[in-house]
Amino acid sequence: MNAKRPQCAAPASVMPAPAASQNYHYVTLDRSSGGETALAEEVALAIAYNGISQAVMLVTPTDLEDFIVGFSLGSGIIQDPDEIYDLKLTGAGSAQYAQVEIASRAFWNLKQQRRQLAGTSGCGLCGVEAVEQALPDLKVLPGAPLPPARWLEGLRQRISDFQPLGQHCGAVHAAVYMNGQGELLMGREDIGRHNALDKLIGALVRQHIDLTGGAAIVTSRCSLELIQKVLRAGIQTLISLSSPTGLALQWARRHNLNLIHLPQKSAPRVYSPAQESQA
Repeated sequence: MNAKRPQCAAPASVMPAPAASQNYHYVTLDRSSGGETALAEEVALAIAYNGISQAVMLVTPTDLEDFIVGFSLGSGIIQDPDEIYDLKLTGAGSAQYAQVEIASRAFWNLKQQRRQLAGTSGCGLCGVEAVEQALPDLKVLPGAPLPPARWLEGLRQRISDFQPLGQHCGAVHAAVYMNGQGELLMGREDIGRHNALDKLIGALVRQHIDLTGGAAIVTSRCSLELIQKVLRAGIQTLISLSSPTGLALQWARRHNLNLIHLPQKSAPRVYSPAQESQA
């Protein structure tokens, strides 16, 4: 694998134009004027485990090793990052490939799942063949205190420092990690909301970041697959800038996950933990 990135990303205001974008020409509808604007890039990433093709994902071409580790863990393909023995990236342009060598036990489980995913930036469960795979049995978290209110003050503005691509050209989601001291530690971006979270989880486990008392923050809506990913990673608090779905809320309560929605113009809303009678 490539060398690890620094844990803390530089603020977007001091970073150069992100490499995952290019300038494209446009004209107005009446063709009276035109110009150039930066657009986020995306590539098709084919992932194979032990030589067997498993998924083709549309992703932003940054932090791909983080993404593959996070995707493997968040999708339940592996239980521990040590089950990845090797990871090789090849290809160029809009077609890229990842060859991942995983432990025999993990590969056997993968074959038993009989999953052939055709991933997109909008859906994290494409290609799942059975309801049991979409609604797996996951461990209940031991529970953790809710973050202090002061940690969430100005959070929307503060996480923008970890969105250099989003600030440069838009069209991408972000996932950011807040540690157990309320500090924003790292962030990852992608055209896919679940891809951004996969990248963040992959970065956290690859860099052996302590997850005790920490929280993942996502800029997108919070649906079921995001809940499942943080549960598998062992992150005990999820903060979403957009509303959760009802099913996501039910799973958060059932699995003892702190779920907080941070509306744009009102106080944070704690949906979980909550009294069972409120479910």
